Amino acid sequence: MLTDMMRLAAGLSLFASLLSFAPGTSGTLGTLGTQASQAPKRPDAPQLAPYVPTPQEVVDRMLALAKVQKNDFVVDLGCGDGRIVVTAAKTYGARGLVVDLDPVGTDEANANAKAAGVTHLVEFKLQDALKTDVSNATVVTTYLLSQSNLKVRPLITKQLKPGSRIVTHSFSMGDWAPTKTETFPDATGRQRTIYLYLADGKVRQ
Repeated sequence: MLTDMMRLAAGLSLFASLLSFAPGTSGTLGTLGTQASQAPKRPDAPQLAPYVPTPQEVVDRMLALAKVQKNDFVVDLGCGDGRIVVTAAKTYGARGLVVDLDPVGTDEANANAKAAGVTHLVEFKLQDALKTDVSNATVVTTYLLSQSNLKVRPLITKQLKPGSRIVTHSFSMGDWAPTKTETFPDATGRQRTIYLYLADGKVRQ
C-alpha cells in the first residue's frame, strides 16, 4: 500500500510539473515565461533611466536655452524617440547624434527623423551612452536620473571643448552649479526644470 501511495504521489508531481511548463496554458509558469520573453524590453532603463518621453514644449525650451544654431552638433544621451535631436535638425538645421541602448528607441527615432525629413542631419547609434564619443559635440542633452547624470558627467566634461553646452531635464549634475536654471509649468500644469551647464575644460568626477 505504501508503494502504491508513493507511485501516486510521484505521478501527481510529474503531472503538476508538465502543467507548469506547458506553453500557452493559462495561469502557468510556462505562460508567464512566454509573456516575459515577448514583452518589449528597454535595456537602457535599468542602467541610466526609465523611458519617459520629454514633452515637446520642454524640448523646445531646452534647445532655446542652449541657443542651438545651424552650426551646432547636438548629442542626446539616452535618446528615447529622438525628438530632441530631430527637433534641433528640423528647427535649426543642426546636425545631431542619437544614442540609445534600446533598438526600439533607435528605430523609433529613425522613423521620426524620416518623417521630419532630417535623416541627412541625424546619425543613429545603438550603443552605451557611457561609451559614446562626444568630443565633437557642441551641445549635449540628457533626461537621466541624478545618479546617471553623475555617471556621464566625467565622460562629457573630459571630452567637450570649453564653451560647449550641456542641458539636462529635471535632474541636475550634482554639485556642479549650473550656469542657468529655468523652471516653468508645462501644458498640464506640472513644473518642469531644465539646467544649462557650460564646459570649461575642467573634468568633473
